[in-house]
Amino acid sequence: MAATDDHLRLSITNNNSPSSPIATRPDPGPSPSPSRLVSDLSYPFGKLEGLDRDDFIEAAYEVFFTACRSSPGFGGRSAITYYHPSDEGGDVSGSGFASGFGSAPGSPVRPQGVGMAVTSRVKRALGLKMLKRSPSSRRTSSCGATPSSPSGSGSGSSPRMAFSTVPQSPGRVRRPMTSAEIMRQQMRVTEQSDNRLRKTLMRTLVGQMGRRAETIILPLELLRHLKPSEFNDAHEYHLWQKRQLKILEAALLLHPSIPVEKSDIFAMKFRDIIQASETKAIDTGKNSETMKTLINCVVSLAWRSPDGGSTDVCHWADGYPLNVQIYMALLYSVFDLKDETLVLDEVDELLELMKKTWSTLGINRSIHNLCFTWVLFEQYVMTGQVEPDLLGASLAMLNEVANDAKKVDREPIYVKMLACVLSAMKKWSEKRFLDYHGSFDRGTVGLMESILPLVFSATKILEEDVPCYVTVHQEKGEVSDESTGNRVDYYIRSSLRNAFAKMLESHSVDSTTNFEAHEVSEVLIKLARGTEELASKEKDIFSPVLKKWHPIAAGVAAVTLHTCYGSLLKQYLTGPPSILNETILVLQRAGKLEKVLVQMVVEDSTECEDGGKAIVREMVPYEVDSLILELLKQWIQERLKRGKEHLQRTTETETWNPKSKTEPYAHSAAEVIKFAKEAVENFFDIPVNVSENLVYDLADGLEHLLRDYITFVASCGSKQSYLPTLPPLTRSSQDSKFLKLWKKAACSVGVEDPNYNMLNEGNNPRPSTSRGTQRLYIRLNSLNYLLSQLHSIDKTLSLSPKVIPAPNGRFGNRKQIGSSYFEHSRSAIQVASQHVSEVAAYRLIFLDSHAVFYGNLYVYDVINARIRPALRILKQNITLLCAIVTDRAQPLALKEVMKASFEAYLMVLLASGSSRIFNRSDHPMIEEDFENLKKVFCTCGEGLMVEDVVEREAETVEGVVALMSQSTEKLVEDFSIIACEASGIGMMGAGQKLPMPPTTGKWSRTDPNTILRVLCYRNDPAANHFLKRTFQLAKRRASH
Repeated sequence: MAATDDHLRLSITNNNSPSSPIATRPDPGPSPSPSRLVSDLSYPFGKLEGLDRDDFIEAAYEVFFTACRSSPGFGGRSAITYYHPSDEGGDVSGSGFASGFGSAPGSPVRPQGVGMAVTSRVKRALGLKMLKRSPSSRRTSSCGATPSSPSGSGSGSSPRMAFSTVPQSPGRVRRPMTSAEIMRQQMRVTEQSDNRLRKTLMRTLVGQMGRRAETIILPLELLRHLKPSEFNDAHEYHLWQKRQLKILEAALLLHPSIPVEKSDIFAMKFRDIIQASETKAIDTGKNSETMKTLINCVVSLAWRSPDGGSTDVCHWADGYPLNVQIYMALLYSVFDLKDETLVLDEVDELLELMKKTWSTLGINRSIHNLCFTWVLFEQYVMTGQVEPDLLGASLAMLNEVANDAKKVDREPIYVKMLACVLSAMKKWSEKRFLDYHGSFDRGTVGLMESILPLVFSATKILEEDVPCYVTVHQEKGEVSDESTGNRVDYYIRSSLRNAFAKMLESHSVDSTTNFEAHEVSEVLIKLARGTEELASKEKDIFSPVLKKWHPIAAGVAAVTLHTCYGSLLKQYLTGPPSILNETILVLQRAGKLEKVLVQMVVEDSTECEDGGKAIVREMVPYEVDSLILELLKQWIQERLKRGKEHLQRTTETETWNPKSKTEPYAHSAAEVIKFAKEAVENFFDIPVNVSENLVYDLADGLEHLLRDYITFVASCGSKQSYLPTLPPLTRSSQDSKFLKLWKKAACSVGVEDPNYNMLNEGNNPRPSTSRGTQRLYIRLNSLNYLLSQLHSIDKTLSLSPKVIPAPNGRFGNRKQIGSSYFEHSRSAIQVASQHVSEVAAYRLIFLDSHAVFYGNLYVYDVINARIRPALRILKQNITLLCAIVTDRAQPLALKEVMKASFEAYLMVLLASGSSRIFNRSDHPMIEEDFENLKKVFCTCGEGLMVEDVVEREAETVEGVVALMSQSTEKLVEDFSIIACEASGIGMMGAGQKLPMPPTTGKWSRTDPNTILRVLCYRNDPAANHFLKRTFQLAKRRASH
């Protein structure tokens, strides 16, 4: 590439303007000069195999010295001297560089003069500070008329005399260093290498001092003129020779500016020579055939034209990327060796001298600007990002690159370089912004204000001036850069996600980590706290900077964190079940975090046109309250399910034995109450306030459970199973033959009644209460135990401070209607207690006491089968009942025993079969017996039975007993009237028959069936005749 620009020109506005803010350099503290760091910044110019940085530095110095050989300080007639600003406190804050650096060779400010200050227009334009270093801190050269002095007498055209630095000797005057000396020092070129270079140039240019630098194929000349004897040993010479050949190979074969055919004869021979040099050094003597072939090949390949014709342009070092690699090695020399974050004050003159290499390397102004931009940016990165001025200088140069990129005459190789350089800068910068929480902190956040404009500028150039760039990156799935706001939005979301991921990593949270349930909950709570701290850090440190490019930067950050934690929360909730209390704590902490993030969005969206509605819509609510409510409902359902299963297991093994002497109720009852109490206690142990509706849900579930158990307790049969079957109605037969025979046999043989032992046990008869009846008493106790415990459960539910009233709840004012959550259970217990007491009483009387009561009372005659023995047994049974049944249940149990006794007594009188027969004269004894029966209940216990209750229940029996005192005629008359009225006949007419009254079992002196039964058991001819005539009732068959 030919150099088309005569001068390097820079049109740069002040970098401290608001549109291009430069961050204040943070104070790194005292430290040595920063070394170059290993960085993830990718090098955009590729890598040349077999050549390293030192090789390029050597080649760069050789090209530079050759190109500048006629300049002052390199052997020219007037040396260039440089003085540091600290010599006389020169002004370093001058105005911007108007005419551009390097507008003419020589000193940027003053040509010569001891003590004169140097002011760099380039540094001023790029916003770089002057060094202000004392003269003694830089190496100086001796001054005088010596052969090595560039300003001494003698021929200034001799390369040998052009560059020499000798030790300072006493008595000599110290002088400033020349540009040549500065470059040699900056590039760390040894004096031996420098001497060899000067020798080569002296020998090459003999007789042709006006030869252009670009026509000198320097590696070839070095190979021609330098012999092995000029090196320390053969190995050093061999390495040096291989380097020169590698440079030529890269320049003419691998990366030539004009492509070379593989079949080119010169290229093939050149490759053979290079291959031969790998094992041993080639002979470069004058008479060497190899050397002659090498010279012929190199010259032929270097002096080619694209069309194959003759040319006067030598192309030996202008192929990409070799030319750029060499030129970059020159540009790196502008940085101070003692502090690589600083640019030398002499940068203006050095850059002007570097321009002389453009013709050799094929560099032009656009390529120079691009390379210099990269050098400044790379130096900022590689020195630890501690010097923000370098970043600002990169941005300033990038503005020049933007202008160059708009030119219509851009070469393809420049476009390629442009894409590589800007992509590398953008990639590195974006990597920081995609994780700016890890890349910046409170002390360095100001750098973001410099890097962001650089990214936007590089992106704009790439999208507008690099063909197909956007398409390529879209194919890679990158976010389209439609606007700076959108890009910053992407950075915010990415950085927050990365920061959140690092926070997870710090808590060892990943897909392979196995935590216990409680550990997961603790981690979630810690992460919520950490997320809140991360949001606060974002709001305080980064959002104020990012808000310059994004109106709701803090809002976007809050939404991102909300989404990140929400995703984690969702995984937690859908994962393996955790302890409810811990889950509730996690949700409560998540709710607190959500409020903080929502508030952050609201505060940041006040200036938005839509008030932040769009960004708020991105926040999918955690719905903490709904989740907690759902969890509580699930907890209630699961607990009730467990309760049903527990109830089933308990009832399957229930034997209805008392739990203990002091706990006369069933084990199952204790288990049911224990479960209910634990459920209520555990419910209120959940660390959250609950609505009254939930309390009702729990109470209703427990009530269903209790009612199921109550039903189970009451499932003990019915009294009907103990009542004897009513015998058919028959008429009595006075002094029946069987009765006479039985009495006679009993007296002569001495046959005992089967119930004799029970009736004649003396004064201490045993109770007849069976084990089955006693188990019914335990059922009754269990029901009363439930009733007594419901009050404490009800109290816990009603008085808990965690219950929140629900005025519009689905239960309305239910609590005001009743005083208990378990009204239905209470009612069910009352009904069940009544039923169990009734069954127990009828079992006691009709089954357990059958032998002394229904089975023996008044059998065959009244006088010999009175009620006294039955009453003794009854009293013992009542005593046992009071000993087993709890005090609260005794009145009901005794009342049912009384009713069953009265029922049995009536059945003895009205439905006891053929073994009983009564005379009208038996009435006083029957009446007396019943009075004694009543006294048993009136006198048992201390006020257990109220006399009025006994009298009320006895009215029916007394009415029937009173019928037995009436004459047969009266009974027949009353029966006829009542039977006709009951059947609706009214008055009996001629030929009409009395209807047979139905048996209802509801005995009463006004019941026609009851009167009819009194007639059936009346031992009287008139009654017998009436029954035979009216109903054709058969005679009673004798039974035993």
